[in-house]
Amino acid sequence: MTMERVVVSDGVAGPYGVAAGADGDVWFTLVHAGEIGRLAADCSVTRFGLGAPDCGPSVITAGPDGALWFTRMRDHRIGRITVDGETRSFALPTEACGPYGIAAGPDGALWFTELNADRIGRITVDGEVTEYPLPAAGAFPSMITAGSDGALWFALNQADAIGRITVDGEITLHPLPTGGAAPVGITAGPDGALWFVEIGAGQVGRITVDGEVTEYPLPDRDARPHAVTTGPDGRLWFTEWAAGRIGSLTPDGVYTGYELDGGEPDVATEPHGIAVTPDGTVHVALELGAIARLTP
Repeated sequence: MTMERVVVSDGVAGPYGVAAGADGDVWFTLVHAGEIGRLAADCSVTRFGLGAPDCGPSVITAGPDGALWFTRMRDHRIGRITVDGETRSFALPTEACGPYGIAAGPDGALWFTELNADRIGRITVDGEVTEYPLPAAGAFPSMITAGSDGALWFALNQADAIGRITVDGEITLHPLPTGGAAPVGITAGPDGALWFVEIGAGQVGRITVDGEVTEYPLPDRDARPHAVTTGPDGRLWFTEWAAGRIGSLTPDGVYTGYELDGGEPDVATEPHGIAVTPDGTVHVALELGAIARLTP
């Protein structure tokens, strides 16, 4: 595979979340600049201001309406941007809730987590918001994804658990075997299970829709895996934030790592969000100001 970097900002703006858009381009958040960026196939970059430099756009996802939806963690709103660059945002009912993870649900709405409020939220494409309290205080819900069972699954970073919520709002929590696992990223796997990464334990985990958990220790237990996604090749792809590396895992547990330092191990790349386009190219948001592309 071939690795390259595309510079999309200075080292202050901070690419954080990344997603493949319906237009075939790759979209990303600039968390410290209050902007959304678009990376085209020819490597040209377009940036769109949100009118709120301190809003903290974080995780971004493709919506059911063809637009991109994202969380604004610092001003506690949900944002939307069309592929033509038209933006709007929606206030949330709970003050200082800290929206973070976001994913399209099977019901045509967007579902999101509220880091500071121990809630899961749902927003329709028209902006109608519903919130569901979690049965655990201080759980710090992080990433969220749609599962193969028609429910939404999410990581509870401070509760060392994986949660499940139906589209009717029924919540179930599944404790993890490893204390201090601190899961963050989660994705629907190629095998019908949910896969997640444990930033605190240096492991990749798998949970079936029945709640059976398997954990795979990484070769570098200090790598602090952060975000995870599934590629068209059936592999799980994830960022190893502390190690400056992209990791991959086959469903049967075979690991491969790809270094991001480009021969400069003293440069902190800080990989966060990760997305794979249909052609198998892995895109990673590097907070130092670039998008890394790992091409088959």
